Amino acid sequence: MNLKPLLNTAIEASILGGKEIIKVYGTEFSVEVKEDKSPLTLADKNAHTVIARHLASTKLPVLSEEGKEIPYEIRSRWEYFWMIDPLDGTKEFIKRNGEFTVNIALIHQGKAILGVIYVPVSSSLYYGTVGSGAYRVEGVRENLALGNIFEEAVKLPESKPHDKYIVVCSRSHMSQETEAFIEELRLQHQEIDFASKGSSLKFCLIAEGRADIYPRFAPTMEWDTAAGQAIVEASGGSVIQAKTTEPVRYNKKDLLNPWFIVRLKP
Repeated sequence: MNLKPLLNTAIEASILGGKEIIKVYGTEFSVEVKEDKSPLTLADKNAHTVIARHLASTKLPVLSEEGKEIPYEIRSRWEYFWMIDPLDGTKEFIKRNGEFTVNIALIHQGKAILGVIYVPVSSSLYYGTVGSGAYRVEGVRENLALGNIFEEAVKLPESKPHDKYIVVCSRSHMSQETEAFIEELRLQHQEIDFASKGSSLKFCLIAEGRADIYPRFAPTMEWDTAAGQAIVEASGGSVIQAKTTEPVRYNKKDLLNPWFIVRLKP
């Protein structure tokens, strides 16, 4: 399959979704609480609507939290499909700290092969296709032509080597297992420093080369990680299951991810 037109469509969809999110971000929005106690806002709903509508032109199925009730017997037959999280980091959105993203990934037979992450507040765009590299573009605007976006893209990773070994830790989740893992890293590396970001921006830190490792020993769903994994792997990094050291896979019967470790170098 030619991924270039699909990448173009995913980028366009992410920017349109981000525009809907920003519309709500500047208002006194209300917050619903879902069955799993996680928050939901009008921004989540509106972004999902415009993204799904734009991706419909590809004729590929879409899977997200909104469609998690699709029977496995049906989605297991999908060869290609879109995995989306229209607003990753709703808690960060509610806090108004800007660290939330639009995540869109293309899945092929359980593997995330294309990923787009758009940051609405900063208008930063990350994208990658496995085998073709990962890139970042700053200051993306809705009316900026795709050709210009690709011209302005910076290939990842780009950061210069850093003296300390940098560990990415979630701002909202720090389990005992994560703390124990970090203590093991202290024995392997002379100096350790920490970076903290919300949402899928943690994957972006790895892809950029600004951090070395991101251990996640806490629950995540497939739509939380698919785009980030595609971008990290496109940059030359890895996203492996903590217990099996196999890559994280998608479209499982249970959409809950296993614990995983993201590394700048495999």
